[in-house]
This record gives sequence, C-alpha cells and structure tokens, in this order.
Amino acid sequence: MSQTATAALDQPAGADLSDPGCYLNRELTWLAFNRRVLREAEDDRTPLLERIKFLAIVSSNLDEFFMKRIGGLKQQLGAGVQERSVDGRTPEQQLRECQAEVMAIKERKDRLFPELVSLLRDAGIRLSRYAELEPADQANLRDWYLENIYPLLTPIGMDPAHPFPFISNLSLNLLVSINRAAGERGPRMVRIKVPVGEGISRFVRVGDSSNYVPLEDVIAHNLDRLLPELEIERWDLFRVTRNAIVERYEEQANDLLQIIEAELRDRKFAPTVRLEVSAEMPPVHRGMLAAELGLDEDMDVFNVDGLMQRRDLMEFLGLDRPELKDPVHHPIEHPKLVDAPNIFHLIRGNGPLLLQHPYESFSTSVERFLREASRDPKVLAIKMTLYRTARKSKIIEYLIDAAENGKQVAVAVELKARFDEEANVRWANSLEEAGIHVSYGVLGLKTHAKVIFVLRRDYDGLRRYAHLGTGNYHSGTARLYSDLGLLTCDPVLGSDLTELFNFLTTGYVANRRYDKLLPAPTHLKRALLAKIEREVELQRNGGEGHIQFKTNALEDADVVRALYRASQAGVKVDLVVRDSCRLRPGVPGLSENVRVISIVGRFLEHTRIYYFRNGGAEEYFIGSADCMKRNLEDRVETVVPVDDPDCQRALREVLDVQLNDRRSAWDMQPDGSYVQRTPGDGDDPRGAQEQLIALAQKRARATGRKKLQGRGKRRARG
Repeated sequence: MSQTATAALDQPAGADLSDPGCYLNRELTWLAFNRRVLREAEDDRTPLLERIKFLAIVSSNLDEFFMKRIGGLKQQLGAGVQERSVDGRTPEQQLRECQAEVMAIKERKDRLFPELVSLLRDAGIRLSRYAELEPADQANLRDWYLENIYPLLTPIGMDPAHPFPFISNLSLNLLVSINRAAGERGPRMVRIKVPVGEGISRFVRVGDSSNYVPLEDVIAHNLDRLLPELEIERWDLFRVTRNAIVERYEEQANDLLQIIEAELRDRKFAPTVRLEVSAEMPPVHRGMLAAELGLDEDMDVFNVDGLMQRRDLMEFLGLDRPELKDPVHHPIEHPKLVDAPNIFHLIRGNGPLLLQHPYESFSTSVERFLREASRDPKVLAIKMTLYRTARKSKIIEYLIDAAENGKQVAVAVELKARFDEEANVRWANSLEEAGIHVSYGVLGLKTHAKVIFVLRRDYDGLRRYAHLGTGNYHSGTARLYSDLGLLTCDPVLGSDLTELFNFLTTGYVANRRYDKLLPAPTHLKRALLAKIEREVELQRNGGEGHIQFKTNALEDADVVRALYRASQAGVKVDLVVRDSCRLRPGVPGLSENVRVISIVGRFLEHTRIYYFRNGGAEEYFIGSADCMKRNLEDRVETVVPVDDPDCQRALREVLDVQLNDRRSAWDMQPDGSYVQRTPGDGDDPRGAQEQLIALAQKRARATGRKKLQGRGKRRARG
C-alpha cells in the first residue's frame, strides 16, 4: 500500500492515542485486502482457473465497493459533511485517495488479464473475438444468436424524441453510433443492453470446441437484423454502477416490509457513482455519457482495456479441467456425527460439538440438526435467525416442514441484509404463508446473529438445544467460506437464548440478563473491552497477558485503543484480520507487542474467534460479530463462550495453524502495507487452509479406523 494510502507517520506515534496517525483508514485497508486477493491471481503457484477466479473476485469486490463505500462517501460529500474519520480524513480526502487506489488496482488487473488469456490459450482454452472465427463458425454463431438472443434485445434510440434511457445497475451496454446522411431522420445513437444472467452466459461456446466469444461481441457483429438498413459507424461498451445506499427511516414506517420493497425500487434508480467505458470510445461519446449520468468525467469515468465486467470470468471455473483447479475438496462428516442415530441424543450425551466449515459438512451437521428437529415428535418449538440463505434452501424447506408437523416456528428474518433484501422478502412471505411467525428484527438494528434454537421434551423434561455459528445458514457459502458452529444443550446458554428471542420478537430490551451469551449491542462491546483491560491488569501484576482475535475486520476505534493500551502494558496481541484493520502493529511505544496477519486462500476467511489467556484460565469465544462499530453498536449479534476442552483444543489448532502459516499469510507492517510470507527450509509449504483440510481428513480416517476396530471386536466376541 502506498504512503498516501496509509498516512504513515514520519515519527513513532508514541502513547498519544488521540493522534489520527495511530489509525489506518477503513476504506483504504479494505482496498489493500483486494491487492492481496489480486496477488493470488498473479501468483503462478495458483492453478490457472483459480487465478481467473481471483481476478473475477477482485472485479466483483470493486463493484460492491463503489456501490456501498464510494456511494456512501459521495452522499456525505453531497450533504456537506466535513467530519473527519478517526484517521483524520474528510469524506473528500477519503474519496480521492480511494479513487487513486482503485486506479492502481485497475492497472494491475489490466496488465494481468492478457497474460491469463495467453495462458488459457496455451492450455487449449481460447477467449476469441468474433472477427477471428472461421466463416463457418461465424455462421453457426449467427444462427444461434438469431434463435436465442435476438428476440431478447431492445434497441433504444437517443434523439430529441427519445431521451437518454435509464441504465440499470451493473448492466453491460452497447453504445451504437449510426452514420446518418444529411436530411435523414432517426437516432444518431442507439443503446442495447447485453442480456447477461438469468441463464444466459457471458461467454458463448463455439460449437463443441474450447473456444469462447463474449456475448456482446456476437451481438455487435450481427446488428444488421436489429438495425436494418442503417450504416453502423462504430460501437462501444459501457457499464454503470449505482449507489446501493438508499435506506429510508424505519421510525416513520408502519410496515418494514413495505419500506424494504420501496428501498429496492429506489436503488434501481439511485444515482450513478461510476461509469466504465471501452478505452477506444471517442471522447465526445465518453463526455456525453458522463454528462447524462451526472458524473465527473475526471473522477468517475474509467477506461477499460480489453474485457469489461470481468466478474463474469467466474464462468470459466465451471469448465471440466481439474488439472487447472485446486484439488477437489469434499467436506468430511463430523466424526461424532458418523452413525449417530439421533442428533439430540448425541449432543445431550457427548457434550457440545464444534463444527468447522467447509472442512466439515454443513449438510450433515447444521441442516441435519434442523431436519431432525422438524420431524422429531418430541420437538415442540424451533426459533431461528435468518440473515442470508441459499436460493434453493433446505433450511427454508425444513422450517416449513416443522410448521406443517405442528411445531411452533418463529423466524427473525433480516430484511436489510445488503444485496439479499429481495430474496429475504420472498423467504419471509413464504414462511408466513406456511403459518410461521415471522418478525423483522428490532427497530433500528440489523439482526446479524446466527442461531437455531430448539425446544424438545426429553425424558427428563424440557431441554433447549442450539446451534450458534459464525456464518450464514447458506449451503453454498458453507462450501466456500471458513466458519465455525457450536451444537450444544448447555442449559445456561439455553436460558440466555430464550431471553434473546424474546428480545427479537418483541423489540423490548428491558433489563434482560445473560449469564454466558455476549449479545450485541447490549453486552458484547463492553465485555470485550473489560476482558482486554483484565489482560492488562494481569500483565501489570506479573502475569503473561495474551490476546488473540480472528476476525474479518478490526475497525472499531474503542477496541483498537484498548488493544494499543494492552500492547503498551506488555500484553502479547495476535490478530488474524481478513481485510479492514485500523490498527498499526509494531510501532515503538504504541504497538510493538502486536502482530497482524491476513490469510488469503481458496476459501473466504469468515470465522470469528476471541481468545483471552486470563491468567491461565483460558477463555475462547466464537460468534457472528466482527470488531466493527456497526457490529458492536448497531446490530444484534451473538458471541458464545466455548468451555468444552475438546472444542477449545480444536480452536487452538485453528489459531496456531493460521498464525504459523508460511504460504497464504501476509504480515502487516507498521505503515499499513503487507508482506507475504514465504516458506523456508523445514516449513510446511501448504497454506493454512490446505493444512486444515488435511487435519479434517485425518480425523475422518481416525474415525474410520475406530469403526473398523469396533466391528472387529464385536465379531471376535461373537
């Protein structure tokens, strides 16, 4: 990361925690994370199609960055906000520095793309232009286009009788210039939306070959049917990104569902925050588009060399070329769940189970838990939070089954889960139609907690079972994100969860008491700060203070200050932070006892673990909350202690593997830049995620051996 991007101090920050130079910028450190992701696309140790995947991920991430972060900064700028962030920047300064950083990432992407295309060609996969095809192939593609794409296209002219059309968010568009003779009527320019998505691939396969042509290229070279008898002067591509932040005020709403539906409509017409155009587009056309969309041509318009909308390159990961991908990963079944006839008996008799996704199967653990709950005649009620779930969701299916089987079912659906609002509105309606009690969380707060709560009439009375996790109840992301879950029937936690769901369904905080659970926004932040301070006191009294956090982001300034104070007192602080991190490690007098690493691998790191040495009486916590102000103060979150020794050992293994990673770990420097580790002699050359895959497979083999030994003993006795 550049000196500008980090605002690094020329002198050590010392002990003055009010100095803005102690803190890095949230937006810029998130962009730095995308630099690390892009490095995986550049790294020739990464299989080729995985490199393509990482390039697509960065492109998709930048789309979201403009929609959420740039959109938000532009709103602040438009409102005249001059308040500085904790790192001392105004919205205008942040906007300009972010734009510069985005440009630097874009230049790297533009240099990398032709290299990857060349490597694909060497591997027998061609990404071609329509004009490069043989005439017979062009004719076949034209026939396919006329049958499958042509009926979907709607050319829209632009002239005084046809005003500039609405351009939908993230759509890919052709701008066609018509060479009109003097005195002729008709538009001089036509816009055509490229219909990518909804079952239409971006890259069109040429016959049965491994040759692919971008869909927009096929359309552009067959405009004669769409615009008959017109002389096409030229065509260019453009794409717009719109602001995703269009929230309305809940306090004035009688129906949150209607408000969310209105927000979705608002977002469709939200202001444009970015325009991407073909690098060859004439300046006059570029300027016209910028003016029509209300954008600053110097700040908001980006020339794209080569392929536009590179997020669509993810399609190539579907090719049947295993030699060009990471080895196939098959999640194992949790060893304790293998052959267990009843999951509730297992949890009650064998203690809590720690689940590690995607190393362990989501379907045979979390989905099984809910499936059995929906069918078990002894289960009386199921309560659950739902933030995101899969399009074809077993979770929804089992909740509806439970209701149809006569169980009480209550679900807190978070309608404001960014970019999943429409899906969650649909799920909420489906659940209500099945007779399920659906609530939309608490006024003014997002419900980000990950909890399934089951009440069962056991042989000895009513017992409460629960799953508490770090990730969403989404079967797709459960194979792509690293997450943890806890299956438990701890009666104290069960009592706490009763209070939590009463809060979620009524919105009434009162003086609810929680003995183990650390919920936000009422308890979590205060508890984290108190536990950090306890490590400081133990250190000052001759102990060995030690704090370890694994989280997606470390943004909350109060938590950062507390960790700085801990370092100043001599407490050892290890932080595994995926992306945004305000804390600067290794600064003399401030953070020399802090190290920060970031893991970038085949799975998206999504696990949250909080560890405190506590004078030897070690404490481990997992949960849904990152160390961000929004998570700690503006969301309903759950962080749960993990007391079981076996579960604690598993968490220690995860932390140690990641902290000792020599392949996919990056060390943060005092100025906010990152240096990737490289394996030395004797180091394990595998990244942490590959090591965790191997450890999971080892557990599965050990379970298999025990089963075989048990069968052998039974046969011997027989």
